[in-house]
Amino acid sequence: MKVSGLMKKNSFIEGAVIATVAVIITKILGMLYVIPFYKIIGSQGGALYSYAYNIYTIFLGISSAGLPTAISKIISEYSTLGYEEAKYRTYKIGTRIIGYISVAAFLIMFIFADLMAKSILGDITGGNTYQDVSFVIRCISFAVLIIPYLSVTKGYIQGHKIITPTSIGSVLEQIVRIFVILAGSFLAYKVFSSSLTLAVGIAVSGAFFGGLVAYLYLRRKMNQNREALGIKKFEKKDDISNREILKKIAAFSIPFIIINIATSIYNFTDMVLILRGLDMLGFSAQDAEFIQSAITTWSTKVCMVVSAFAMGMVVSLIPNIVSSFVKRDWQGVENKINKAYEIILAISIPCAVGICILAKPIWNIFYGPSVYGPQVLRLMIIGAIFGNLYSITFNTMQSLNKYKTVYISVFIGFASNAILDIPLILLFNKIGIPPFWGAISATIIGYIISIKIATYDLKKNHKLKFTSTYKMLIKILVPVSVMTIELLLLNHFIKFESSKYSSILMVTIDAIIGGATYIFIAYKMNILTDIFGKEMLNKIIKKLTFGKVSLD
Repeated sequence: MKVSGLMKKNSFIEGAVIATVAVIITKILGMLYVIPFYKIIGSQGGALYSYAYNIYTIFLGISSAGLPTAISKIISEYSTLGYEEAKYRTYKIGTRIIGYISVAAFLIMFIFADLMAKSILGDITGGNTYQDVSFVIRCISFAVLIIPYLSVTKGYIQGHKIITPTSIGSVLEQIVRIFVILAGSFLAYKVFSSSLTLAVGIAVSGAFFGGLVAYLYLRRKMNQNREALGIKKFEKKDDISNREILKKIAAFSIPFIIINIATSIYNFTDMVLILRGLDMLGFSAQDAEFIQSAITTWSTKVCMVVSAFAMGMVVSLIPNIVSSFVKRDWQGVENKINKAYEIILAISIPCAVGICILAKPIWNIFYGPSVYGPQVLRLMIIGAIFGNLYSITFNTMQSLNKYKTVYISVFIGFASNAILDIPLILLFNKIGIPPFWGAISATIIGYIISIKIATYDLKKNHKLKFTSTYKMLIKILVPVSVMTIELLLLNHFIKFESSKYSSILMVTIDAIIGGATYIFIAYKMNILTDIFGKEMLNKIIKKLTFGKVSLD
């Protein structure tokens, strides 16, 4: 991604590639920084960090989710129709709305931080105090004053089909955020011997500084490209009222806000109920806090290796689904949804199974030796497969304007998760299964219920079939099964040691052997060519081998 002064419009394919690369880079950075960060703050600091971020995610969802997409859609529409003045007015109205909402969200977080902290911890004592939790919530609350503005600015630029600067902005935001997290926490806690709470407070403030730098970068790019972005004084006002613009913004953004909040509440609900459930079973406060943070924050960092690449592969499919929908080409919609599912399964399943088998050395690489961490990761990584399918399903449903079904399925899934959390924790404990697997299982069940409701709607009302996905799943399970047996036999003879060097060596050997086995068998069974097509597969192989290997 080359940085230059002038912006240029990107074609659909070019824009999708640039956006995908940016997503992968930010996800990988987000996954890797936790290794030194967790070493600095430890499990208690990790729990404190997760409390702040789970609360922040909910308020960020309220203050900005959906608005970038809404702004982008409206800008694109008005640009096509030649409403240049209305286009820029939409951006100004959007920033005004976001200003009111973000200030309100900040005040609620800052003023009611104590109440939020007490609602999270309840009667649990012996770990972080509610004063610690409320302090880090107040520290991260400042981020909601800047991130929503950044989101709307991205939406305005992307509405002009200009993708590169916003992608660079995302990477820049992540780099600055990680720098503040690592440098701030290390200096505070290790150099100046400040409290752990202060170190975590400085770390969570990285979200504010990262957002601020990215926002200033995009504003600079906008000032350099005022003509291309239609930023100027207009003598005549377009025949579109502010009320009409507000209606459009609300129509596009509210569904996304609702879905985003529901997803954030998934994590918040797990966080609170896991603490309550484990406390009921007599777990110490330190162990309960560690387990909940491992579920809601730290294992998900490792799961990014599954979600980043899988989601990156299907970015370009969603707009194509919209295109087929506009033409009422339901056969085209069916083909593309199935293709999205197949790509997700082909990438997610072997990665997830491999990480599940190697959970102990992988956790050791990232966070050090742990009794509970690897156990959490083993099931969380399987849950990531369903999380990917859930994400694809609801991006698709929103693209098809099936908002009623989205609301029903998401809220039933959320309710199922909330209702099942404590009962499954207690049940799993009674039958000798790690009790925290009950909470993870509740989330997986919630995902499955939501997906089933959505796909049932597509089957019933639009006669869509998912036969090709089911057939592909059965085929994928063959190389995955061979890979699994091979790795289990291999690891039976390779004795795991607790050192990081031993862990890295074990993961590297298993990844090479297991990955090669899966890819070879999948290729021989025509799984890869059926999913990606021979031409696309050939391009990927040429890129990876620098043009030295070809299928031709």
